[in-house]
Amino acid sequence: MLAMKFCRGCHLYGMPAMACGHLELLSIRLDFARKANDRSLSAAASTPGEAYDYVIVGAGSAGCVLAHRLSEDANNRVLLLEAGPRDNTWMIHMPAALMYCLKNRKYSWCYETEPQKYVDGRRFFWPRGKVLGGSSSINAMVYVRGHAYDFDRWEKEGAQGWSYADCLPYFRKCQTHELGANEYRGGDGPLYVSRGRSRNPLYKAFIDAAVQTGYPFTDDGNGYQQEGFGYFDMTIRDGKRCSTAVGYLKPAMARRNLSVITDALATKILFDKNRAVGMEYLHGRDTVKRAYASRDVILSGGAINSPQLLLLSGIGNGEDLKKMGIPVLAHLPGVGQNLQDHLELYVAQKCTQPLTLYSYQWKFPHNMVRAGLQWFTTSTGVASTSHLESGGFVRSRADVPHPDIQFHFLPSVISDHGQKPAPCHAYQVHVGTMRPLGRGYLKLRTTDPRQNPIIEPNYLSNSEDVRDLRQCIRISREIFAQKAFDPFRGEELLPGSATQSDRDLDAFVRKTTETAYHPSCTAKMGSPKDPSTVVGPDLRVVGVEGLRVVDASIMPSIVSGNLNAATVMLAEKSADIILGRPPLPRSSAPVWKPSV
Repeated sequence: MLAMKFCRGCHLYGMPAMACGHLELLSIRLDFARKANDRSLSAAASTPGEAYDYVIVGAGSAGCVLAHRLSEDANNRVLLLEAGPRDNTWMIHMPAALMYCLKNRKYSWCYETEPQKYVDGRRFFWPRGKVLGGSSSINAMVYVRGHAYDFDRWEKEGAQGWSYADCLPYFRKCQTHELGANEYRGGDGPLYVSRGRSRNPLYKAFIDAAVQTGYPFTDDGNGYQQEGFGYFDMTIRDGKRCSTAVGYLKPAMARRNLSVITDALATKILFDKNRAVGMEYLHGRDTVKRAYASRDVILSGGAINSPQLLLLSGIGNGEDLKKMGIPVLAHLPGVGQNLQDHLELYVAQKCTQPLTLYSYQWKFPHNMVRAGLQWFTTSTGVASTSHLESGGFVRSRADVPHPDIQFHFLPSVISDHGQKPAPCHAYQVHVGTMRPLGRGYLKLRTTDPRQNPIIEPNYLSNSEDVRDLRQCIRISREIFAQKAFDPFRGEELLPGSATQSDRDLDAFVRKTTETAYHPSCTAKMGSPKDPSTVVGPDLRVVGVEGLRVVDASIMPSIVSGNLNAATVMLAEKSADIILGRPPLPRSSAPVWKPSV
């Protein structure tokens, strides 16, 4: 028996809740909320461990890829541990419902930064996926690889063998693009990539306005030419999210040599002298379990969880570990350092025509019910897209070698991570810088693995980052002022027409800028000769044996765009390295260079 009820509690882009019309599907199976475990780990019951070849911690964007690839050989016994639950909810698979999971502690870690000294003392909310698929199950599904020069920079920073020519074959291996394969796109990979189908005229108006401003059009920002404006790729297949859990993990779960355990919080890496031999984890409310790996323990928990687990296990800055009472196994001062993230802000205008998502909120229940029924029955309609279907990449100055500003256009207005509804018909652009100069860190708050670490991103600590965000506003305004928006343009809502001076714009930046959800680089890959390196180009943690890290934390520096595509590629390439396979042949595909 299937029941439906009306709900005002969830929110989509500017519209409360599911684009499905606030329909909640209630199955007979009861889903009891897990109670907090207030017992100490030392007092918890312990059970003996099982033996595997590989133990992977974290079933996120990288972990699902590794589980798929490492278990292709039936002789490899693979265990995948995930702290969160399975992804069996419409809130994940319905693209337009993405905002519902961001502040849902069942599916998100819901981290919070320290108060930011240079951003009016604000704390920033950081959602990270805690579910099969990780952040690929709660992100906005925009598939952006970054610029070719990002990966060439990685190699210069010490990640030998990770240049663009080395990485592009793995981007192609990951992907099945609906437009077909070419020298940049893949045609038979597990991750399905598509273009938007909503055909809202505002998407085209944004692209046309950017061209009228003087920026180029690009038909594939992940291909030959990133710079310019065009239609975004998205990890959506047949109107549903294609996370790494969907694309990689689920096809592999029938394999007898792959075990997947959810609700399993990794608490400590187990060592025999200097070699990692397994993982201790908390399963359920009070049971400590152990799993052993004869080949490798692989951390894929992401840019927060992986360095936190290294520190809890005695790998990090020796002085800091001693202060916490943790025996030092390996002095690696780079663990938790080099934290990088993208900031973005919103420039918004009223829309003079009823073309936006304003009509899909509780004020208009008939629209929401219709949209929900359409998606649940056919996987089409307004609920079948994440609505970030067009955007672009530009250089802030002529002397910048490749784009350092990114735009996501949205035919709605949102705030507070999608939790506050739109006040009227309006559109906005999410715009931010892609290679910030500020660097942050994370450290342990306590030795309890259930407690979140200290997260200090040091946002806007470099004055050039403020200047660049100010430039983002001015470029966005210039685009919105073009002829293409004449039929749609109303008054400016954000920052507001009165906000013009550098001083006022900088105040707006500090008051309203938000994370773009891209924390990375906290266990950076580089040369073992670099004292800040945590893992070598072979993914092995420096100074110990049998331990690797494969996720966004090992990026030497942040890529110029969304992180998910690069993380999936990184895991694909890492799988070949772990298995001892020769790398795919290097690509010779050309890269566009600006004339000015």
